[in-house]
Amino acid sequence: TVFVQPLDLVKNRMQLSGQGTKAREYKTSFHALVSILRNEGVGGIYTGLSAGLLRQATYTTTRLGIYTILFEKMTDADGRPPNFLFKALIGMTAGATGAFVGTPAEVALIRMTADGRLPADQMRGYTNVFKLLARITREEGVWCVWCVCVCVGVCSAMARAVVVNAAQLASYSQTKQALLDSGYVRDGILCHFCASMISGLVTTAASMPVDIVEDADPEHE
Repeated sequence: TVFVQPLDLVKNRMQLSGQGTKAREYKTSFHALVSILRNEGVGGIYTGLSAGLLRQATYTTTRLGIYTILFEKMTDADGRPPNFLFKALIGMTAGATGAFVGTPAEVALIRMTADGRLPADQMRGYTNVFKLLARITREEGVWCVWCVCVCVGVCSAMARAVVVNAAQLASYSQTKQALLDSGYVRDGILCHFCASMISGLVTTAASMPVDIVEDADPEHE
């Protein structure tokens, strides 16, 4: 999260750029990063870090835990892992469950990263994820923190998570298995790195459309 948060911020800002009647603010990722640094300082690129950490502690922990448990349950007595289809189904189940648990943190992350692009008189000045959630509870009611998230935010978050995890976890497991079966790579850092890089490319290509839909309306969420 510490390494990825600036990229997550840039991604969210670019997806929100040009929303409504506004002209597109950023031409490229580099342009977005430079603009944020110039307007908000070095600390600006870590806006929403606390929400990102909470998301990892809820969403990622849940999905990886469930995926590992289901993967082990579906591995046969001979140690043969499930096929790609079952890996994808396991990933979808783990992702949907993790998204349900992590939606409040996801909504908080989108609101915090989007705050810096608002006019100064409209900025909410969220300092950390817990104060944000407390403020939403106080000003908009507890239903907006969780129940509205379940009815609105969870739907898009779970749809994204199903796609992301079906692509990410399944492609990672399948790529790692293929590399080991090839005999050219042993189980170690290189194997995990190569599998992760390939999985990341597959996941990004598969998830970008639903990712844009999820981030499209942070105020409604």
